[in-house]
Amino acid sequence: MGDLLHTPTTLGDLELKNRVVMAPMTRNRALGNVPNDLMATYYGQRSEAGLIVTEGTAPAPDGLGYARIPGLFNGEHVQGWRGVTEAVHAAGGRIFVQLMHTGRIGHALNLPPGARVLGPSAIAAKGDMYTDQQGPQPFPVPHEMSEADIAQAIEGFADSAGLAREAGFDGVELHGANGYLIDQFLNVASNQRRDDWGGSVENRARFALEVARKVASRIGAGRVGIRISPYGVFNSMAPDPELDAVYLHLARGLSELGLAYVHLVDFGGKVVPADLQAGIRAAFNRGRLILSGEYDAARAEADLAAGRGDLVAFGRPFIANPRLVSRLRAGLPLAAGDPTTFYTPGARGYTDYPLE
Repeated sequence: MGDLLHTPTTLGDLELKNRVVMAPMTRNRALGNVPNDLMATYYGQRSEAGLIVTEGTAPAPDGLGYARIPGLFNGEHVQGWRGVTEAVHAAGGRIFVQLMHTGRIGHALNLPPGARVLGPSAIAAKGDMYTDQQGPQPFPVPHEMSEADIAQAIEGFADSAGLAREAGFDGVELHGANGYLIDQFLNVASNQRRDDWGGSVENRARFALEVARKVASRIGAGRVGIRISPYGVFNSMAPDPELDAVYLHLARGLSELGLAYVHLVDFGGKVVPADLQAGIRAAFNRGRLILSGEYDAARAEADLAAGRGDLVAFGRPFIANPRLVSRLRAGLPLAAGDPTTFYTPGARGYTDYPLE
C-alpha cells in the first residue's frame, strides 16, 4: 500500500520526498496575529509531509477576519514565521505559506485599527463570525471594493509573497477557495459588479489571475500554487450556470502563467463533477494537480494510480497524527483529534499528540 504516495516527486522549483501534502488548516494559535514558538513546534512535528501548506495567513490588515489567525505583512510577522520555517527545514521538510485574504468573511472586532471588511460587492455572507470580545456576531455588509482597493489588495498579495521568501518559506499558496476574497470574485453570490471585475467569465476570473500574475512576477511562478473549490458552498458561495466556464478559463490562465500547482478541494468526490475535475487537469497542463478532500491511503493511492492528480493533501488526520506519513506507510490505525481544541489557544490539542 502506498507505493506512489510515498515516492519522491517534483513540484515547480522543488523536489519533494513524497507526494503527501499537509493541507492548510486554521488553528487560531497566533496570539496578536504573530506566529510563535508553539506554531514552530506544531509544524516541525509534521515535517514528514512532502509539503506542508500553512494555515490561512493574511497578506494585509484587511484580511485578518478571524480571531488569532497569523499575518504576513510586517517585520514582526516575518520574524515569527522564520522560526516556523527553520523548524520545518531542520526536520527535512518543505513549507508553503497559504496567503488568505478573508474579504467579507470577517468582523471589525477581529481586525486591527483602521482595517475594513471588504468584498467585491456590498453583500453580506449569511451566518456569524466568532470574536473573542463578544462571541458570535452577524457578518457585516462589506465595503464594496473600489479600483484603488482592488489594486492595493493585489499588491498586498505580492508584497506578502516577497516577505514569505524573506521568512524562509519555499513558496506560497494563494487561497482561492472556500469563500474568501479570491473566491468571492469568482462567484456571483458575492460578486455582482458591472465593471471589469465582474459579470463575464473573463471578468470574474480576472482578480485571481492578476493576483497570481503579480505574485509569480515577485517570487517566480515555480514557487506559487493556488487552492480552488469549484461548487463549494462554504461561506455562502453558490453554483451558477457559468461556473464550469469560469474555472476552465482560470485553469488555462494559471497554466499560461506557469504556476507550480492547482490544489483542488473536493470533499470525497461529492462537490466537483468528474468532468470538471478532468477539464481542470487538462487545462492546467503545465503544472501539478494536488487532490484534497477526505482522503485515506487507499483512495489516495487509487487516484494517483489513475492519473487523476499528482499529489494528495490530508487535513484533519494530521492534527492528531503528527507522524501521519509513517502511519500511512505502515498501514497503522489513525488517532482521532479532539474537535473542542481545534481552534482554541494553547498547546492542548495542538502540540501534545503522541509523536509515534
